[in-house]
Amino acid sequence: MPLALLALALGAFGIGTTEFVIMGLLPQIATDYGVTIPTAGLLVTGYALGVVVGAPLLTVLGNKVSRKRMLMLLMGLFVLGNVLSALAPSFGLMLTGRVVASLAHGSFFGIGSVVAAGLVAPDKKAGAIATMFTGLTVANIVGVPLGTFIGQAIGWRTTFAVVAALGVVGLLGIARLVPAMPRPEGTLLRRELKAFRNPQVLLAMAMTVLGFGGVFAAITYIAPMMTEVAGYSEGAVTWLLVLFGTGMFLGNLLGGRYADRALMPLLYTTLGGLAVVLALFTVTAHDKILAALTILLVGALGFATVPPLQKRVLDQAHGAPTLASAVNIGAFNLGNALAAWLGGIVIAAGFGYTAPNWVGAVLAAAALGLALWSAALERRAPASGAEAAETVDTGAGARVPVHH
Repeated sequence: MPLALLALALGAFGIGTTEFVIMGLLPQIATDYGVTIPTAGLLVTGYALGVVVGAPLLTVLGNKVSRKRMLMLLMGLFVLGNVLSALAPSFGLMLTGRVVASLAHGSFFGIGSVVAAGLVAPDKKAGAIATMFTGLTVANIVGVPLGTFIGQAIGWRTTFAVVAALGVVGLLGIARLVPAMPRPEGTLLRRELKAFRNPQVLLAMAMTVLGFGGVFAAITYIAPMMTEVAGYSEGAVTWLLVLFGTGMFLGNLLGGRYADRALMPLLYTTLGGLAVVLALFTVTAHDKILAALTILLVGALGFATVPPLQKRVLDQAHGAPTLASAVNIGAFNLGNALAAWLGGIVIAAGFGYTAPNWVGAVLAAAALGLALWSAALERRAPASGAEAAETVDTGAGARVPVHH
């Protein structure tokens, strides 16, 4: 794997840390600004919605900029947002900093996926994408608990200052290691938008929303579920999240390895397995050991869908993958927001802290249904699918085959 992938992974590590570390720092932030925990929770919601909006917006604005330069600009925006968060004298400015940082999230992973795929041979593209996303998974194992510890021991502002410094290192790594990859000739906005007329692109994005949403339906409420149902102490929740991050790391490796070989069968297996495990979580949540094992499996099965789903979008967005890839990253966050909202509804309705697991199981099962439907549509039009597979341009002159 090229060293440039390490620079992309480092940027992903910083982005993943700032996205998830906020959950462990909400009490301190709420106290410092004199706001309630639900109000402080807007820092999570605002970030997710910023990703959804920023992914297509910045990708379109950067349509005439080389991909390397755009990645550097996005990391600069990320650094700016975290510096603003670290220095914000008011909650409003803190929220603004979170949104500014989030605007870079979707475009970085979207453009980064295209760049990563263009750095390697056609049969190693999903593995390259997975390598970049490894930074995001490692952030949940190392960055989030370390950032939480720093925030609790020294102050949450220090955490965001450290994350900003990581962003600077990532920017320098991209500048030095990522090769110049000029914007492909003929890349036009209308050509990028045309990809969304392909039902397979829309189906892949819907799978992203529902499949990853299934994961976050459960994980969003993992703290009350583990303390009130499983009987863990509050301090144990941090390490349970590390266990979840470990599952994400392993699942990402699994998805990257097998998506290049059998993309759709991998999706069937992971989405089906995720639906079953989430349904079982309503039972295993009552036992400490089984609950911990289930959290590991949810992370592994959930994140094993990321490389194949991202590659599916690249495969199907014929010759214009950049915008579709970035929008698909926004779809992950849209799934997070949707699942958290639905999980909150069932808890508020009195069904208990394990009820979001059923929501997640239904969402994952729906994603599996869409995957089967997508494959059925592809079988009915094999000629057009094969023709499309020959025209996927990653910016490096490589062709990406469609896997069935």
